[in-house]
Amino acid sequence: MDRSRSRRWLGGALALAVGSGLAVTGGAGTAYAADVNVARNAGFEAGLADWTCSAGSGATVSSPVRTGTAALKATPGGQDNARCAQTVAVRPNSTYTLSAWVQGGYAYLGATGTGTTDVSAWTPDSAGWKQLTTRFTTGANTTRVTVYTHGWYGQAAYLVDDVSVFGPDGGGGGDPDPVVPATPAGLTAGAVTPSSVALSWNAVPGATGYHVYRDGTRVQSVTGTSATVTGLAANTSYGFQVSASNAAGESAKSAVVTGRTSDGGTNPNPAVPRHAVTGYWQNFDNGATVQKLRDVQAQYDIIAVSFADSTATPGQIVFNLDPAVGYASVADFKADIAAKKAAGKSVIISVGGEKGNVTINSDASATAFANSAYALMQEYGFSGVDIDLEHGINSTYLTKALRQLSAKAGPGMVLTMAPQTIDMQNTGTEYFRTALAVKDILTVVNMQYYNSGSMLGCDGKVYAQGSVDFLTALACIQLEGGLDASQVGLGVPASPRGAGSGYVDPSVVRNALDCLTRGTGCGSFKPSKTYPALRGAMTWSTNWDATAGNAWSNAVGPHVHNLP
Repeated sequence: MDRSRSRRWLGGALALAVGSGLAVTGGAGTAYAADVNVARNAGFEAGLADWTCSAGSGATVSSPVRTGTAALKATPGGQDNARCAQTVAVRPNSTYTLSAWVQGGYAYLGATGTGTTDVSAWTPDSAGWKQLTTRFTTGANTTRVTVYTHGWYGQAAYLVDDVSVFGPDGGGGGDPDPVVPATPAGLTAGAVTPSSVALSWNAVPGATGYHVYRDGTRVQSVTGTSATVTGLAANTSYGFQVSASNAAGESAKSAVVTGRTSDGGTNPNPAVPRHAVTGYWQNFDNGATVQKLRDVQAQYDIIAVSFADSTATPGQIVFNLDPAVGYASVADFKADIAAKKAAGKSVIISVGGEKGNVTINSDASATAFANSAYALMQEYGFSGVDIDLEHGINSTYLTKALRQLSAKAGPGMVLTMAPQTIDMQNTGTEYFRTALAVKDILTVVNMQYYNSGSMLGCDGKVYAQGSVDFLTALACIQLEGGLDASQVGLGVPASPRGAGSGYVDPSVVRNALDCLTRGTGCGSFKPSKTYPALRGAMTWSTNWDATAGNAWSNAVGPHVHNLP
């Protein structure tokens, strides 16, 4: 974070709050004009320097932050309330305004050892940044005061940024003013596509942002140490430079590095195997094991990155890599995609999910989807898309969107779908209609056999989730409703924690696969014929699978790969 900028603006705001040109009067009646923020490392840009956190409860994070590049994250545990504190130099008989911005779980801000009345302020959990503010007056002999933050026992972690102890300088000063940062070193060109070049460089101390130049023209500004320049012509060389910036100004530009886009004449996507295992990789932390793509278990043939985000433009999607998954840069993420593809895996971008909603209900939104999805494929190297829209679809326009995307991406595009059980009860539903309308470009439909009530099987009987019959009798609807067996997969949770309901033991999945492909292992429902070309199985998610010790992929993966 730009700590000096924060100190100046925040300090100014606090000064205005208590009266323009705040004057603090000492015991002898002297007015001190040069009020400063006497907290050191007030924005945690230097890690935990000048701060002490109880029981190792504190750490700095790069996201979320209020300003700059760092914030404090402190996690209560057991009998520890995650107290982080520092001692600041103050003047006797002086008044200070103490403030900080907090987010997350219960958060407290206070001061002790004031020599008069110690103070504190607190707030319950907050989804966004919220400022806590209080004031204290020092005693006649007080030259040191301890300021602190803490959470509450058994509550979630809290975050702190932009701490201010604003008042007369007690001799310790505040954070130093920034200087113009040095020129970034180590600029390199990484992965390329026909329309983009990925860049990365070394971090510069004191920088709060970086500017990227293409052939001398600024084209991007970022806060991290990587960027992907898009909108380029195929098979063309470009010169790239980067500069560092903060409140003091911008550095000189780095030496020029040349990057050349690819010609786009080859299909870079590996083929999906006859029998495939699909797994959703979580681009967020929800309590399951956090993975990088490189950590995804080898049994997975199709890895669906979850999820793309919608924008204000109907149909348009973007992808935002969540810092919670631990990548140092977007370039590292792209490198993992390339490595998985080199290992024969398909990495696709999933659209939708429980909380995602992308609306495609017009020609314009269909085109916006196709254009933006193809741009993501070009930028990141995705092999295709997964449609996991759970808030209703319009078959007419989704079909148009997928056909436009296929025309751009070519025959190597991987297209998967993950409808809910209600969406595939008959061929007249919007999802089923879409699957049939794009059958010639469709890879697999992995219906979600979970978070469902009882449903009809292809024999007209009602089956409850959680059994072999539920899997086989509902799959039969798709197999007999017009989809090829190679376009049907069984989607189940990887662990009981992976879904609200519908988890089945991997042995049940294996039995269902055998029932459909070999005619063995069936329950009361027995299909009228076998479907040896059945594509395989899917799970939510690779992360929940890892949480459960990879039990699902270790049991189901080899079984899928050994189907007839």
